[in-house]
Amino acid sequence: MGSKFRSRRFDFFERIFWEAFGKNKTIRILDIGGTEAFWKGRRLLQNPNVSISLLNLGAEPVSHPSLQSLSGNATDLSCFEDKSFDLVFSNSVIEHLYTFENQQKMAAEVRRVGQKYFVQTPNKYFFVEPHYALPFFQFLPSRFVYFILTETRLSRMQKWEPQHARAYLDEIRLLSLREMKSLFPDGRVYYEKFLGMNKSFTLYNL
Repeated sequence: MGSKFRSRRFDFFERIFWEAFGKNKTIRILDIGGTEAFWKGRRLLQNPNVSISLLNLGAEPVSHPSLQSLSGNATDLSCFEDKSFDLVFSNSVIEHLYTFENQQKMAAEVRRVGQKYFVQTPNKYFFVEPHYALPFFQFLPSRFVYFILTETRLSRMQKWEPQHARAYLDEIRLLSLREMKSLFPDGRVYYEKFLGMNKSFTLYNL
């Protein structure tokens, strides 16, 4: 199901991307938290005028000539000048920054270094917490969630390693639509719906 949503979202992204930039201009994209596996096979990567920089906490090896991998922090992109990228892209990253202050920092940097942006995140108020695949777990006490993750197989049919479970509990802070709009005040909203409810949303200014 997640793969279907990502494919549908990317189809929408590609459509508005080409409408905004055209196919004959050299385009630089910064993907915060991106991977080579995500972009491989995408039609956009087949265009020789498009180059994509993947930014993660640690640089990862890449093989495609249009991809480069960088190490850095989403909350501090001071290594890049203002508007140095045509587009900043980010998929399900901003909710992994521990605090709202860090999310504000990332949003400010995205808007500073990118002429355009496309930033997606799960909806805090969707009934299934996407990282644990369990209903309403985002609203339960962390000690109870930790117990369920490490002592049962309810989450994704496996017991989580204690260190992995603790890391997720510390770093994940889901965002509401109101908060995302405050981070990207000039952005439009792309909604992903499931059973009539907002599963996730993307703020973009393409």
